[in-house]
Amino acid sequence: MPDRPRLFLIDGHALAYRSYFAFIRSPLINSKGQNTSAVYGFASAVLRLIEKEAPDRIAVVFDSAEPTFRHERFPDYKATREKMPDEMRDQLPVIDEVASALGLPVIRCPGYEADDVIGTLARRAEEAGWDTFIVSGDKDFMQLVDDHIKLLDLKKRAGEDEVIDRAAVEARFGVPPERVVDVLGLMGDASDNVPGVPGVGEKTAVELVRAFGSLDGALDHAEEVKNKRVREGLLAGRQSALLSRDLVTIHVNAPVEFDPARFGRRTPDVARLIQLFEDLEFPSLIEKLQLQQQPAGDRVAYHTVTSPKAFDELIGRLRRAEEFVFDLETTSANPMEAEIVGVSFAFREREAFYVPVGECGVRNAECGAEARRPRPCGDLPLFSGTSAAPKPQHLPPDTEHPLPGVLDRLRPILEDPGVRKGGQNIKYDMVVLSHYGIEVRGVAFDTMVESYLLDPSQRQHNLDLLALKHLNFRKTPTSELIGRGKDQVSMRDVPVAKVAAYSCEDADVALRLHHLFLPRLAELGLERLYHEVEVPLVSVLARMEARGVRVDLRVLDALSAEFAAKIGALAAEIYQLAGQEFNINSTQQLGAILFEKLEIQKGRGARVRKTKTGYATSVEALEDFGDVPIVGRILEYRALSKLKGTYVDAFPALVCPRTGRIHTSFNQTVTATGRLSSSDPNLQNIPIRTELGRRIREAFVASEPSRCLLCADYSQIELRVLAHMSGDPGLIEAFRRGEDIHRRTASEIFEVPIENVTPGMRARSKAINFGIIYGMGPQRLAHDTGISLAEAQAFIERYFSRYPLIKRYIEATIASARRDGYVATILGRRRPIPEILSTNDGTRSAAERAAVNTPIQGSAADLIKVAMVRLDRRLRHAHPEAWMILQVHDELVFDVPAAAAEAVTPIVREEMEGAMALDVPLKVDISVGPTWAK
Repeated sequence: MPDRPRLFLIDGHALAYRSYFAFIRSPLINSKGQNTSAVYGFASAVLRLIEKEAPDRIAVVFDSAEPTFRHERFPDYKATREKMPDEMRDQLPVIDEVASALGLPVIRCPGYEADDVIGTLARRAEEAGWDTFIVSGDKDFMQLVDDHIKLLDLKKRAGEDEVIDRAAVEARFGVPPERVVDVLGLMGDASDNVPGVPGVGEKTAVELVRAFGSLDGALDHAEEVKNKRVREGLLAGRQSALLSRDLVTIHVNAPVEFDPARFGRRTPDVARLIQLFEDLEFPSLIEKLQLQQQPAGDRVAYHTVTSPKAFDELIGRLRRAEEFVFDLETTSANPMEAEIVGVSFAFREREAFYVPVGECGVRNAECGAEARRPRPCGDLPLFSGTSAAPKPQHLPPDTEHPLPGVLDRLRPILEDPGVRKGGQNIKYDMVVLSHYGIEVRGVAFDTMVESYLLDPSQRQHNLDLLALKHLNFRKTPTSELIGRGKDQVSMRDVPVAKVAAYSCEDADVALRLHHLFLPRLAELGLERLYHEVEVPLVSVLARMEARGVRVDLRVLDALSAEFAAKIGALAAEIYQLAGQEFNINSTQQLGAILFEKLEIQKGRGARVRKTKTGYATSVEALEDFGDVPIVGRILEYRALSKLKGTYVDAFPALVCPRTGRIHTSFNQTVTATGRLSSSDPNLQNIPIRTELGRRIREAFVASEPSRCLLCADYSQIELRVLAHMSGDPGLIEAFRRGEDIHRRTASEIFEVPIENVTPGMRARSKAINFGIIYGMGPQRLAHDTGISLAEAQAFIERYFSRYPLIKRYIEATIASARRDGYVATILGRRRPIPEILSTNDGTRSAAERAAVNTPIQGSAADLIKVAMVRLDRRLRHAHPEAWMILQVHDELVFDVPAAAAEAVTPIVREEMEGAMALDVPLKVDISVGPTWAK
């Protein structure tokens, strides 16, 4: 007999509740402060179910909001149930969205609980010849179990999922499924306020049903029950028992029909799912989604170039192409260590070419302990099948071309500014090629940058994710070729055929995405920002990364020893103040010392915060006790330890041995505001104003004794952008007069002549000037300046009375974000802010702060990017020996010949101060010295 088709009915509310409370001790909270436990648990469970069971038909059933017939029978039904937590309720609409994006039918039936709808569908599916699996752990469903209806109780791990059949029900209750309602009617259900029979629990209920055959039998023979309490309960509680059985009975006559066509899973909206999982910050579910997608069955023409004739034809097609994508395959994700294995090209969709290359070839620079110099090739002909470097045994002859010959043929095309080219994260390929003596010119597009401009809130813009989201295409992941972790191999050791298919796919997908993204950029008015700022910036950043910045290891060694001594001295002082030695880095031990032994909170009225593991000892938690001697030392100890571990001791390992420089990666597609960030190392986090930060900066030096570092820093750039965007005349006039803006603000608010402004007044004014940009309220201002909440509130009110257009700008920006769903910078860069419509106060407030801040911070970011592009172009023409090497916050750092510093300085000032026409002048502070600090 053929297997019956299978229908899976998911009890939506039960799964959501279960997921929420599964994380109750350690809830999932995203960076926006949203609890996402229920959504994550629901989505994870459903994805696992689909992957494991491959249901023929499926649906998610939710309770309806209306009262049911049970409430009519018994008004107190579920009256004692605790109200659903707000954090849980907020997630239900998102769970609906996830279910819909997964292509799952969602069913609600007004006036009926999900149990009744599920029961009705299960019975009708059974009659139609289907097997039904009810996805729930609710014991009430056990009454429905028979040969063709079973429960599927999802556990934490897939291997532990439990199928509950007739035998399992009898093992659980001691009665067959059809008698479960009798047991439930007798014992009642406190969670639903179903009364049952007083004094009868589950064990007694089972014994009664087994002894008398049913609930009716137990009631009819109540006098025969020996236990007095139970006997009296049955006699007095007959009506309660019958009512309770009716309340717990799942009614299988809900007005819903089983139509197999209606319960088919639609094609998932992968793009929507990825967007949801990105917003919710579920990277593991995005990865799971990628693995579940089937590779696309597109017909493609991918070619491996293995002969001189084929390579000649490819060169010709590249020269004639309107534009093309190229993509390097290399031995490392670090461009400073990577060696080229091959290169692919695509100039029309679904067709690509891969040129495999041999190991021979000499880079201009190799970095890292593992780097090896490829063997010289001598005078080998371009397509000879021989090489001084042995090839892996699995490669057939004449499939790889010696690298120098390939690069010699490609160089004129790659360096031709008139030949349009691009790719995905093309900066990586440009940096790699720079070490082979090729400067890529004519870069016209980058799909990673395109994706970022279209959705800067998206956390990832890698090719695998973009292909899945926008093309519904599962691209071959790199791990399928080289493995992961300790089993990972070099791309050089993978068979050419596999690398060729993978690399061609990369190039082809990038070209398809480019064709998809470009019209979207035009629709959103982002073309000019893209073509005139972001794309040229790719080449600027590639040059900066390849150049790197020299670090004096002797300075770092001396700093490490000095910091270690200071940390040791601080630890000794902390132990003395504590009266004992303990692990300062242990939050539990530290909390016990501060709040139990020393009781630093006594008599202060300061709130002692707690976490699930003990006392909160974060910097923020301890700042309230900053005047307590031991706390001050602990904060100093932590700051020094972080600087030592994160920078002083970490920098030497990041220095490229061959160049003696650090080659940080500048990230163009990370921040939601448009700002650049850096990694490996993150130079943005080196303290700017502190003495310790200055000491670390002393280790960054000019590349040669005859050269110097020129540092150019925008002065109060974000406040100047605020003045321009708000149009406030008071702020504009102060900047035009070149006044100290913080003293001017203090003079206005405290109503004193500017010459009478005290340092304390200026400090408060500075706090609010910068705080306004980040949505600072009175509580934060009071905390940061040490004034009372009432004083802070009054201070803010006076500020807005003096600068009324700033308040109007804030209100108008929030209103437009609510109306349009996004905010924009001066150059039109957009940031979607959907959370501004959230019903959660914390989420909405954070979104409002982002709405106010993004146009200001984003415009400042656009401004410095424009300056970088213009400066790079001008210096390369007028002073090619002057190099831009760093961008940190509002500062640009150049490595220039000392003799040329005087000539370069006015160029830097002119381009930076003229980067954007604002209603206020831009001001740049420039300093020149042997180190970044001097």
